[in-house]
Amino acid sequence: MTAHPSLTASQPSAVPAARGKRPESPAGPSLSPSRAADFKTCPLLFRFRTIDKLPELPTADQIRGTLVHAVLERLFDLPAAARTPEAAAALVAPEWQKLLVQEPSLAEIFTTPPPLPAAGTAASKPASAGAAASGPASAGAVSTGAASTGAASAGADPAAAAAEADATGQAVLVDVPAAEAEVARIAAFLSSATALLSGYFAVEDPQRLQPAERETLISTVIGDDLLLRGYIDRLDVSPAGDLRVVDYKTGGAPREAFEGRALFQLKFYALVLWRTRGVVPRVLRLLYLKDAEVLDYSPEAGELERFERTLTALSAAIERAKADRDFRPKPSRLCGWCRHQDLCPEFGGTPPPFPELPLTPISATTALTTADAADTEPDRVGPRLRDDPLG
Repeated sequence: MTAHPSLTASQPSAVPAARGKRPESPAGPSLSPSRAADFKTCPLLFRFRTIDKLPELPTADQIRGTLVHAVLERLFDLPAAARTPEAAAALVAPEWQKLLVQEPSLAEIFTTPPPLPAAGTAASKPASAGAAASGPASAGAVSTGAASTGAASAGADPAAAAAEADATGQAVLVDVPAAEAEVARIAAFLSSATALLSGYFAVEDPQRLQPAERETLISTVIGDDLLLRGYIDRLDVSPAGDLRVVDYKTGGAPREAFEGRALFQLKFYALVLWRTRGVVPRVLRLLYLKDAEVLDYSPEAGELERFERTLTALSAAIERAKADRDFRPKPSRLCGWCRHQDLCPEFGGTPPPFPELPLTPISATTALTTADAADTEPDRVGPRLRDDPLG
């Protein structure tokens, strides 16, 4: 982990005046980190999400990421001395209820168990409890859909043990009444969110931090008309004016190939901040809560200039693909996470007819108010909901 002493006890500070173009610039194309990453990963995936706007139901992992981000945002509303692990854990249930008010359909994922694994594709040993979750007592059998997560705790409630694995997509509750299974899954889900918060406190001390901004929409226009926009989890500003961009990741620390995807996202934010505030962020920080790991990266102005040219070229490629109606699949290991395999030619499917696109481009200001709700971070789904299986 790279040390940056002047940013350790960050305090809000003024930043230089903006020098980049504001979103009120002329109409034109737009990019967010998520949509840019989609096109780089697979042009057909970009089409399905951005042009066809195919629905994607969230998973427990995605919803948990949204919940943890909400808790960490609220944590900094507390006085510094009150930002303790216990205080964060106490925020989990209330923030979950707030999410349900905003998106009542999120609860549906806990009412239906995941499908049983196909014969010969999954182990049949019992699921483990890990950190025991509270749930109703019931002697339900467990069918695992992945490797066991660890040794079962002695005397653990079978329903609670199964539910915890189920909440992470690792097991299916069998022979447990539906109502009890739902309660157990939700309890396990909330317990797993609390466990991720423990990972946060292992890598940062929020009592020593005073973020300048949280969950902030940033945007600028580069070139003649390319609008860049996205949400940053947290921005720290030192008394000297140094910027640190912090992004929380609720998945495990990635291998090198996936790490590049995360850094692409942060470079995107760094470019927007540089163009709007005149300061190259000193630190881009990824906090991997599951593994309690930190990745720091310090960009340079020349690097961001090259990255800006990359985004301009990427946008041009997207516009050409739209004009030609040519979005081809790009097979990779990420296909395993794709929700649209049944429509993908690589899996024997046929994409839907290409929709008619508007003749008049959407203005930059309209794009900010309509597209950003569903097109924010790479790990969000729906209005500000987390969705990246890698983050």
